[in-house]
Amino acid sequence: MTRAATLLSLCALALLSPGLLAQTPEPSLTLAASLSLPQALNLALSHNPDLAAARLELQAQEAAEQQAGVAPNPELSLLIEDTRRASRSSTVQWSQALELGGKRAARVAAAAHAREQAAVGLLARQAELQAAVSTAFFELLAAQEQQRLSESAMQLAERSVQAVQLRLQAGKVAPLELHKAQVAAGAVRADLAQARSELSLARQRLAALWGGAEARFERAEGQAEQMPPSSAEVAPSSTALDEAPALRLARLDIARRQALTAGERAKRVPDLTVSLGAKHEAETGRSMAVIGLSLPLPLRDRNEGNLLEALKREEQAREQLAAAQVRLRLDLAQAQERLRQTRLQQLSLREQQLPLAQTAFDTALRGYELGKFAFIDVLDAQRSLFQLRQQALRQSAEAWRAAAEIARLLGLPPFTVQPATQQDTTS
Repeated sequence: MTRAATLLSLCALALLSPGLLAQTPEPSLTLAASLSLPQALNLALSHNPDLAAARLELQAQEAAEQQAGVAPNPELSLLIEDTRRASRSSTVQWSQALELGGKRAARVAAAAHAREQAAVGLLARQAELQAAVSTAFFELLAAQEQQRLSESAMQLAERSVQAVQLRLQAGKVAPLELHKAQVAAGAVRADLAQARSELSLARQRLAALWGGAEARFERAEGQAEQMPPSSAEVAPSSTALDEAPALRLARLDIARRQALTAGERAKRVPDLTVSLGAKHEAETGRSMAVIGLSLPLPLRDRNEGNLLEALKREEQAREQLAAAQVRLRLDLAQAQERLRQTRLQQLSLREQQLPLAQTAFDTALRGYELGKFAFIDVLDAQRSLFQLRQQALRQSAEAWRAAAEIARLLGLPPFTVQPATQQDTTS
């Protein structure tokens, strides 16, 4: 992105004031059948209170920059000597302080850098919000799929209980087998209640990111087990790293500190005050022009302490930039490694472990119905199958969490997810 395009985007974000946002219809006020990730992002970017506060901070810094360029006000004074009307004299004087040494230029430069920091901070807050929405959205997808798996497990548990009842009526198993099946069904029923509770909480967490008191949508639209694109694992270029919000903020802080140092250095140059006026003497009836110059003498206070503090703050900002670079590379490498590992584990689950577990469960259930296997074999196979499915969901959610972290660190838009197909929703 060019510098001109960046400035245009910052200006566009600055225009999104809370007053304008209040005039925008709230999409979450109406109940929707489904919610996609782009819709969730739009809701959060339009109505998140923290993002609105960041926009106000930018507007406040713009006002501070405007004030920084204003020259000192002139002074108008009236001096009366002697209270007796016949002999008193009165002087009217206009005084103007002239800032010397580049004080105003340094002040304006510091305010401009602070305004740029607020603009980049707004973009960084936007990237953080997008990452949070993306993470919450895929956690909601995982919770939805977890509930679906729990419902399927409940159906299978009920089927197992029915199978045990038939074999018990036929006199082929002991009553203990039925008790085991009913206990297993009770455990699955508790898991289903837990899954429903987690789904409700996931919906509320997502809605809270746009300030919603409740989730006014029925379901999230997407595939829970879909993985982020492999392009997220590619190491970013040096240009992309330099444009990361954390590094841009650190560099702008250095520039602001340099401007503040220049301002403290300029304060060592005393300001000149020019005075013009007129003096009238009542006793003689004469009026005289008054011209004056005043200049403070920097004999005791040469602003050395403030200048030294500013220099140390400037050096501190440089060290913070170096620390931010190290931290960014480390956080980015960790997120990319998490994404790589979860993709490999998910691939292994899909292609090897899940098909084997599904086959083992189907075989155990059919074998039990034919009297070839014990019921404990069915329970073990069912438990293994659903544990692997839950693990696949956790891996997918972790992968999207890592991808969202990568996008946040680099200040990029979040990675998208494809909507679920009819086959995915019915399988």
